[in-house]
Amino acid sequence: MAQRKNIDLYQDVNIQHVAFEGNKIYENIKSRYAKDKGKFLAIDIESGDVFLNESNSEAVLDAQNKYPDHVFYVVKIGYSAVETMASMPS
Repeated sequence: MAQRKNIDLYQDVNIQHVAFEGNKIYENIKSRYAKDKGKFLAIDIESGDVFLNESNSEAVLDAQNKYPDHVFYVVKIGYSAVETMASMPS
């Protein structure tokens, strides 16, 4: 039942919009995180808040704790855009 709720809640999410806005935020702040190569940033595109952690899942969990119903743009610091994704709460 919880899985269905999440599907319904996020059915209208425009992943391209999340990726565009998330990348725009990341490009503006990435120099601050150059020393954190290999770590992950989960970016809330609505607030601009970022959550740094050792793994993708930990960064997203940190973000979900503050914004449980938001979708996050996640980037692995120092790696190409191919390694980026939009992440929705599970």
